[in-house]
Amino acid sequence: MRQLEALTEKALRRRTPTRQELLSVLSGSDDELMDLIAAVFRVRLHFFGRRVKLNYLVNLKSGLCPEDCHYCSQRLGSEADIVRYTWLTPEQTRAAASDGIDAGATRVCLVASGRGPTDRDVDRIAPAIEAIKGQHPGVEVCACLGLLSQGQADRLRDAGTDAYNHNLNTSESRYADICSTHTFADRVATVEEAEHAGLSPCSGLIAGMKETDDDLVDALFALHRLAPDSVPVNFLMPFEGTPLEGTWHLTPQRCLRILAATRLVFPDVEVRLAGGREIHLRSLQPLALHIANSVFVGDYLTSEGRPGRADLEMIEDAGLQVQGADEPTLPRERHDLLRARRRGAGTGLPPNA
Repeated sequence: MRQLEALTEKALRRRTPTRQELLSVLSGSDDELMDLIAAVFRVRLHFFGRRVKLNYLVNLKSGLCPEDCHYCSQRLGSEADIVRYTWLTPEQTRAAASDGIDAGATRVCLVASGRGPTDRDVDRIAPAIEAIKGQHPGVEVCACLGLLSQGQADRLRDAGTDAYNHNLNTSESRYADICSTHTFADRVATVEEAEHAGLSPCSGLIAGMKETDDDLVDALFALHRLAPDSVPVNFLMPFEGTPLEGTWHLTPQRCLRILAATRLVFPDVEVRLAGGREIHLRSLQPLALHIANSVFVGDYLTSEGRPGRADLEMIEDAGLQVQGADEPTLPRERHDLLRARRRGAGTGLPPNA
């Protein structure tokens, strides 16, 4: 208990835990799990209150990807049974985004498979972003299009994009085990490119890919160095027809400890409960929302999520409340930093100047 109290006080002061402290959280006993959740909830409550931010994903292009990410059903050579289609039109994208917004989402995530967008792809997406922002000016638009080339982040920002997502997924030392067509450094460079353009950086991980506790800690520290404003935590969905099919190494309790470790590293950052929560956390999902302050609702890229009404009921039953579009997600100090970062975009200043 004393160690948990010390970790909580450290997080409340925005001090980063040590490697050994995080390893002890990840390897802790299930008998102490409720004490851990209660301790981490104090941190969540301090910085975010009882608000839960709803996010909605729109899959702009499905399948047809040349990358070989082992966890992905859309990878090169995947035999997974998924729907494959090319780009949605701007009107289809706007309509799909509106469905999520009408259900309460205050962030829309526009995702496309592929190594990264061409300049023509960015031109194709820009009208959809402008249409969403025109109809729903208070809603955040996050793009997730893969590796960015020079200047593309600026063009996305100018179209109205608020954030860019590109997950690190795992530790640098393990990255070659899950992908050979691009590198960990490529992913870091894209997050930095997006931030330098003034986009809010969003980057997280996928747990359950046969990683060790040390790998998870390495990934969390690598993310911390990037200073993202939001950190999605995904749990592997081991699709049939992919190299990681049949990989079921997670328990609900393990997922909660991973979320707790993430919150302790990112006390004042949006921690998002993302893909795989339904199949791995199962009935313990409400406890996860006492750690995370953000969640995806609706379907994911190539798999179904829970009905939106069920998630809203879960949030209410947990004594939490859906965040409104006019409520800031981040604590004031971090929100002010984000605004300063965006004002400095294109000036040549360092991203956090």
